[in-house]
Amino acid sequence: MEEEINKTKHNKLNPAIVDIRNLRREFKMGGEIVRALNGITFTINSGEFVTIMGSSGSGKTTLLNILGCLDRPTSGDYILDGVNINKLSKTELARYRNRKLGFVFQSYNLLPRTSAIENVELPLMYNKEVSAKQRKEKALQALEAVALSTRIHHLPNQLSGGQQQRVAIARALVNDPVMILADEATGNLDSRTSYGIMMLMQDLNNMHGKTIVFVTHEMDIASFSKRTITLRDGQIVKDAINNNVRSAKEVLESLPLVSELSTQSNESS
Repeated sequence: MEEEINKTKHNKLNPAIVDIRNLRREFKMGGEIVRALNGITFTINSGEFVTIMGSSGSGKTTLLNILGCLDRPTSGDYILDGVNINKLSKTELARYRNRKLGFVFQSYNLLPRTSAIENVELPLMYNKEVSAKQRKEKALQALEAVALSTRIHHLPNQLSGGQQQRVAIARALVNDPVMILADEATGNLDSRTSYGIMMLMQDLNNMHGKTIVFVTHEMDIASFSKRTITLRDGQIVKDAINNNVRSAKEVLESLPLVSELSTQSNESS
């Protein structure tokens, strides 16, 4: 009950960026109908940091594709920043997706022969209202926001996994989207680097007010968000406010230094 009261208070403070109403997504497989999403309803407000969890087959990937305007629901409504995506043409939807959303993927999805700054500029290439000079300035600002201003001319293979993910986050930020969608964005990273990425996500959310939706299967990662939506068999089984959000910065600072781990390993051997 307390969680519902907290949600109601929060909803009054900030407008809804995402409004999902009785959403259904069905697929035909082998003559049978598979209900990947079965009548789900929820909102995500401006400035929220939400994780979406669920095991394989829960519907979280299908939901992510719809949230990212990469797929359409079979029925129900998805209203993104005041616009019902069901009413947009394919061309309008692609344009709206590019201007309203930023994506961060598990595998980074960087162009291998393209520098960090050029990778970050990519989403702006489709915006004719942004000049080449403005594009470069915005890309530089995004890279500064993720603490990579000294790596702007490096190729992906010259960067660590964590740095590559930071480039991907900068690329997601460059269009100043209303929402950042992260799909298992720490899945390919070790614990220390994962906490560093979550610290960055918390900074973007707390200090810059960015709305973040983070898909993960790890409870450890979900504990850094402010709210968790859990799916099972295409339905929401839990939607809870996290009243004890962990600080990724504090967790990262509590880890032993790499040099200390090396010393401990040498002593044990």
